[in-house]
Amino acid sequence: MIQKIENRRLLVVDDEEDLCEILQFNLINEGYDVDVALSAEEAFEMIPEREYSLILLDVMMDGISGFKMAEKLNNQLKLNIPIIFLTAKDTENDMLTGFSLGGDDYISKPFSVKEVIARVKAVLRRVESKKIEPKLSLIEIDDLIIDITNRVVTIKAANIPLTRKEFEILSLLVSIPNRTFAREEILAKVWIEDTYVLDRTVDVHIARLRKKLNEYGARVVNRSNYGYSFNL
Repeated sequence: MIQKIENRRLLVVDDEEDLCEILQFNLINEGYDVDVALSAEEAFEMIPEREYSLILLDVMMDGISGFKMAEKLNNQLKLNIPIIFLTAKDTENDMLTGFSLGGDDYISKPFSVKEVIARVKAVLRRVESKKIEPKLSLIEIDDLIIDITNRVVTIKAANIPLTRKEFEILSLLVSIPNRTFAREEILAKVWIEDTYVLDRTVDVHIARLRKKLNEYGARVVNRSNYGYSFNL
């Protein structure tokens, strides 16, 4: 069963229909909703109708090019949608042009589908990392005290030695108690710059965290096939 990633709709814009179908199929299998446009003109008709988390955009297309489309999206329409350029052109000047137009990444053709998926996840994580909710400097839950400023966790005044990732996961979960954070969201906010990180990594760290939290570990609750929450 495909685990849907909530609020993650992607748009693939490329005039190679076969390539679009391959990307759409594989990204859907990763849990994303994926639309396809075979030209920039078609994409401009679709964009006002839906909210996209990211656009995979071919540079060399007939009509409006990918660079021209990105320029219009960012400078004229003021739509701050992350863009990954797909192109057979891999010169340094082309890459610099792409980034200067607001591109978040640049993938040269031919590429592997796995590379595209990894880059998509990395860009979305970077975007999500900018939306981290404000946190208190000190959180107290009965005998569990989480000192956000000094990155110290104690239970009944005894220090609990957590790794950096374990601490960041815990402080994220307790920032909004009882709210379920999707694995993808946890990855986005804890593993910001790591491209090749699997969802399973979250499960491994959660298991270690639960064990270290002793009786409070039971409050880290799993919502099957989705994510985790810290319940009061």
